Amino acid sequence: MTVSRPEMLRPGDEVRLGNGSHTVVAVTAAAVRLADVTGTESVMPLGRVLADPVFELITPRRRPAPLPPEGALDQVPAAIAGQARWWEQHIIEVITGLRPESGPGAVPSAEYDPAVRSMRQREIAKVAELAAEGHRIGLSTFQRMRRGYETAGLWGLIDRRLTRPSSPSGRIDSRVVDAVRQAVTEETSRSTGTRGRLRRRVEQILAEVHGLDASVMPARTTFYRLAERVSEGRHTFGSARTRRSLARQPDGPFGTVSAARPGEWMQIDTTPLDVRVVLDNGVLDRAELTWLIDLATRSITAAVLSPTTKAVDAALLLARTLTPEPMRPGWPDALRMSRSVLPHRRLAGIDERLRHAAARPVIVPETVVCDHGMVCMSQTFRNACRAMGISVQPAHKGSPWEKGTVETSFNSAGTLFAQYVAGYVGSSVERRGEHADQEAVWPVLELQELLDEWIVDRFTDRKTRITALTC
Repeated sequence: MTVSRPEMLRPGDEVRLGNGSHTVVAVTAAAVRLADVTGTESVMPLGRVLADPVFELITPRRRPAPLPPEGALDQVPAAIAGQARWWEQHIIEVITGLRPESGPGAVPSAEYDPAVRSMRQREIAKVAELAAEGHRIGLSTFQRMRRGYETAGLWGLIDRRLTRPSSPSGRIDSRVVDAVRQAVTEETSRSTGTRGRLRRRVEQILAEVHGLDASVMPARTTFYRLAERVSEGRHTFGSARTRRSLARQPDGPFGTVSAARPGEWMQIDTTPLDVRVVLDNGVLDRAELTWLIDLATRSITAAVLSPTTKAVDAALLLARTLTPEPMRPGWPDALRMSRSVLPHRRLAGIDERLRHAAARPVIVPETVVCDHGMVCMSQTFRNACRAMGISVQPAHKGSPWEKGTVETSFNSAGTLFAQYVAGYVGSSVERRGEHADQEAVWPVLELQELLDEWIVDRFTDRKTRITALTC
């Protein structure tokens, strides 16, 4: 008889008794459930099995530990994998009595010999040995590690939390996360709503797509945190205009066009001016501002105010940018080109009008970037550009950032000019004064004169513009 201890019998072991071969089905402290070659089960007292004169364990005493899943250890830090291999050596010694590096003919030490020591005795000896070496570990912890190694091999000695892929949604059902992403995308073109409305839409998506009820939904506060993470940077619960603009941005990286010389790239656009004007018929209304800005110098070369911008106004803008700005009665001499840093002496040799012109640069456009509005897409504006040898480059639809210089320059018109003019009404109703309409006194033509003077006196003469013009 080669086996004398009950803990050395395990389910699945094959044993030989006096009445033939049997497979161990279950083992308790008092009995063993066996199954013969025909599958018939029987229960025998453990003492009778061990006392059988022909008792023999047919299966190997210890099966080799299973290998870890392919590529699994590559996901684990090297230090953690090395520590698991260190524990593997000690666990193998407890199970077999020998270290993995033991050569042929090696004999187990007395405290780890499976023939004379039970598993618990060997485990206690190993815990004591490790404690003497400075590696304190509880007996139950070591037993758990040993059982994990016998079940899953080296993979059973590694903390599985280190191998879980990180997810911004934590333990929330992936179907709920997908539904939240779909609901957030749907909010792009809708009026801004609350997180409660988004939660209700997610429940509808789960019911329609997966046939799930609201029980799979996380708690309300958890759902709100998930919604914030998924909608981060998309303004789902903020400005609808900003949300739509961000949704139109390209997925990949995009660059900007650099202008190497004045006139190489110029941008044109129209916006309502935040000032009430008096029209010819006495009606109060906001005028529209159209201007042309040069990318190389960041200077406004021409600007036009009109009750409603038409194609002829855009064509007039091109003519004004090609001609010097004349000095007006009442303008101070400091606004003359001869008093500025512009190279007026060399320019006066080309055009005599520049000697008495205002300090506004005259730039010949090569390419004009515009949007798809009716004014810039009109045949009148295109014919004017063609006659002057100017190329028209429409921006992509819904891509205001492609002409961002002229878009952002309108902010200067509001903060540096419009707010100081009588009839200023602010950029929105919530910023409008109580009697703002009653302050309107300027006709369009007179306001145009003020705008032209401001462009020469303030906008063109700002330090950043002067630096660009002298480069």
